[in-house]
Amino acid sequence: MRDVLEARGIEVVIEKESAELIGMDGVEKAWEGAELVISLGGDGTLLNTVHRVGSCEVPVAGVNIGTLGFLTACTAADVEKFATILARGEQEVVERAVLKVSMREESGVEHTFMALNEVVLMRGSTGRLISLEARVNGEVLNRYRADGLIVATPTGSTAYSLAAGGPLIDEQAGVFVITPICPHSLSDRSLVLEDNSVVEVVAKGRHPDAVHFTVDGRDVLRLSSESIVRIEKASTPLQLVRLPEHSYYETLRGKLGWSGG
Repeated sequence: MRDVLEARGIEVVIEKESAELIGMDGVEKAWEGAELVISLGGDGTLLNTVHRVGSCEVPVAGVNIGTLGFLTACTAADVEKFATILARGEQEVVERAVLKVSMREESGVEHTFMALNEVVLMRGSTGRLISLEARVNGEVLNRYRADGLIVATPTGSTAYSLAAGGPLIDEQAGVFVITPICPHSLSDRSLVLEDNSVVEVVAKGRHPDAVHFTVDGRDVLRLSSESIVRIEKASTPLQLVRLPEHSYYETLRGKLGWSGG
C-alpha cells in the first residue's frame, strides 16, 4: 500500500506500533498533521483506528483485508484505483454520527468514551438477568430485565444491535436505537430515538455489581453500582472516506446477501 501511494506522489507516514510489525521505523501519533488516516484490515481494525485517533478530525479510510468491511472504502484488490482517486482528490467524505459516553467503573474512575457503533451494558459472569433502567431526556423509558442493553448509532445498526434483533438504519438518519438483549418480557422491543436525545442507563435490582460495560466491543469494565451511564450524540462526527461510486444500499445487498443489483 505504501509503495502504491508514494508512486503517486503521496507522502506516507506509518504509525509506530504498526511499523514495528513489519520491521520499519514509525512515528508516534502519526495521524497528527495528516490529511488522511488509512486503516488496513476489516471493520474491527477501522474501529480500533478511530478510537486511537480519538476526537481528531482527520478523515479515515479503510482498506478491507478482513472479513466484513461494512465501513471500509475498498478491498485490497482496489488499492491502485483507490490511490489514484486520492492523488486526484476525487474521494468522497461522509459524516457518521458518534456517541459521547460517560460512566464510572467499579474502581470509582470516571471515563468518557466515543462510540462509533454502540454502547453495551451486559450481564457479567453470574449468568443472571440484570435489571437496567433507561431514561430518555430525564424521563423513565423502561426498566429492562434482560441479558443487557445496546444503544447504537446508525453505523452500529448493522453490528451487535442487528444480531440482537434491532432494525437496520440508514447511515445518514438522524437517530440512534436502544435494543434490549434477550429481554425477559417479549414486549420489550427496540426503540428508535432522534439523535438529540440524551439516554441515561442505571443498574437496578439486587445485583447491580454484575453489570459489565463496553464500547464498540473494546475493553470490558465493571459498572459502579452508583454509576449513571450517560449517552448523547458527540459534537464532532467521524469523517469516513468513500470511493466516488460508493452506494450504501449496494453494500447492504452485498454484505447481507439480498437480491437485486
